[in-house]
Amino acid sequence: MPRPREFDETEALEGAMNAFWARGYESTSTEELCAATGLGRSSIYNTFSSKHELFRRVLDHYSHRGIRLRETLLDNAPDGLGAIRLLLASTIDDELENGRRGCLMVNAIAEFGTTDPEVAAQVNADTEAHLSALTHFARTGQADGSITRDRDATEIANFIHATISGIRTMSRRGAEQKALTSVAELATSAVSRR
Repeated sequence: MPRPREFDETEALEGAMNAFWARGYESTSTEELCAATGLGRSSIYNTFSSKHELFRRVLDHYSHRGIRLRETLLDNAPDGLGAIRLLLASTIDDELENGRRGCLMVNAIAEFGTTDPEVAAQVNADTEAHLSALTHFARTGQADGSITRDRDATEIANFIHATISGIRTMSRRGAEQKALTSVAELATSAVSRR
């Protein structure tokens, strides 16, 4: 009879996520994954079958984490513009508190491009989920009067999504908090109802 697993798979995914996020897929060794997850090599391969499959599971974990964050922000925001403001602020906080590592999905597409159709599909699915949430924030803001009605909600969502990617890229290159905050303020000003 096989031995039951004696570890928390979510914790292992979180550890592997942080390792891949800090170093990228190719630069993260199996030894580093063992240290990050607290698992031995055989446990990693018995559970996840390969480094690539572990990475794909990490991308799913990261995506679901982002969905939960966006739901929490919307629940705590006073209005649609407030949700966008909170999302931008939390992006800056995440960058400054966690080593300026950028967005794991953007990092993955930068590393893989379109050479790995499975990774590309996961990145595209995450992007669509993120854009859907941002479109919802924009529509909420248009309905409550906090966001301009001069632009379509999907255009606003794409603009905020690009702003978030830009903030993460600026952070990776070492931009000061003041510069990151300035970009976030300009973005919220651009979509607010005047």
